[in-house]
Amino acid sequence: MSKKLTKRAEDYSKWYNELVVKADLAENSGVRGCMVIKPYGYAIWEKMQAELDRMFKETGHENAYFPIFIPKSYLSKEASHVEGFAKECAVVTHYRLKTAEDGSIIVDEDAKLEEELIVRPTSETIIWDTYRKWIQSYRDLPLLINQWANVVRWEMRTRLFLRTAEFLWQEGHTAHATKKEAIAEAEQMMNVYADFAENFMAMPVVKGVKTASERFAGAVETYCIEALMQDGKALQAGTSHFLGQNFAKAFDVKFANKEGKQDYVWATSWGVSTRLMGALVMTHSDDNGLVLPPKLAPIQVVIIPIYKGENQLDAISEKVLPLVKELRSKGISVKFDNRDTHKPGFKFNEYELKGVPLRIAIGQRDMENGTYEVARRDTLEKQIIKADEIVGRVENLLEEIQQNIYKKAYNHRAMHITEVESYDEFKEVLENKGGFISAHWDGTPETEEQIKNETKATIRCIPIDAKDEKGNCIITGKPSKKRALFAKAY
Repeated sequence: MSKKLTKRAEDYSKWYNELVVKADLAENSGVRGCMVIKPYGYAIWEKMQAELDRMFKETGHENAYFPIFIPKSYLSKEASHVEGFAKECAVVTHYRLKTAEDGSIIVDEDAKLEEELIVRPTSETIIWDTYRKWIQSYRDLPLLINQWANVVRWEMRTRLFLRTAEFLWQEGHTAHATKKEAIAEAEQMMNVYADFAENFMAMPVVKGVKTASERFAGAVETYCIEALMQDGKALQAGTSHFLGQNFAKAFDVKFANKEGKQDYVWATSWGVSTRLMGALVMTHSDDNGLVLPPKLAPIQVVIIPIYKGENQLDAISEKVLPLVKELRSKGISVKFDNRDTHKPGFKFNEYELKGVPLRIAIGQRDMENGTYEVARRDTLEKQIIKADEIVGRVENLLEEIQQNIYKKAYNHRAMHITEVESYDEFKEVLENKGGFISAHWDGTPETEEQIKNETKATIRCIPIDAKDEKGNCIITGKPSKKRALFAKAY
């Protein structure tokens, strides 16, 4: 397959699809709408998972696992929840196959389940049915549980990582004695996600709350982090929900409080998914391939020997192997690519495409001069570094690259947040510039729906840090106290 990518300016969508496949992140599978995550893509996800898992545990959460199947009756206990997911559910109706007379495999019609099972689209219902047995008293609270799992939402229009019928994610589900504690938990997890996005993914995000029509099905309030991609479209990167007592009431989860009275617990749920992989690709990558933040790159440094004959390779290896060892002792992931099946030029292109942050080349002249040639993936700049300075410089450069790609993404977003005062201005910015549009809205779902139908832009969130300012709705002219953030979105 040709390694040449479609340029972003020509066709951003095609560029993204090609890059995910050519950089060995993922590919489509034999099951429509489902993907195979390849080892290189999965290695990035594992790094994301490890950091998030650490952050969850540091905030007092524990991991557990719940069944993939949910009895259909559970879903119907919380009305708005089932309504929100009904059109995306995969349903298991039978538990056995048999061989037909012609030798084909068919469903055994005698093996019909008494109650159909839903393949989990999200786990609130099965988890709250379980929590009823776990929670009796205020001493059992707060209950802070996270699950790493796969979920199925039957999407018809799919794109690798961004929207697939099956995807990987984590889902936190917590129970609290008071409303105040549950809201604090939901806000805390939004902040954890924002911290991860900015400090590990190098992706700036806006923290905010969703409007009623964009809320999670069954939630009282949904908090979110919204990121801006290079094509000016927004991407919801993580959500955290305050569920009130809705699920506790639906599944009769009560506790005896300190006064001995029975009360329903207060709930939250929160999650991020392999969608973050799509966000990572689209936030930083360029026409040459992936650009990965060093903190999430499976290979942070690749060393490529340039040699003629085995003797030169042996001499280079003798010099490089102690360097590899020393870098690894500093917690840096290094690959010494001494394959003799590919030329150095091929390797340079391959690691550029895969977004490896630093590439070190060493040839005969470098051996004689006691130097290495170091190339940065983010700026494509090359520099010659002395052998006795290489370890310290590599550490500094990785830190510099992490900061630089965040700064670049931050500046791009700063240039693409536009305040508008009229609907005409709104439509003009959306058409010609894209990005986030900050505008006054009268707070009604009707106006929100009108804007969505006419422009395909949705309210991404009401930013947490939105200041109170008097204004008028761009559609109805009615008074508004705060601006909402609109954008076209993935």
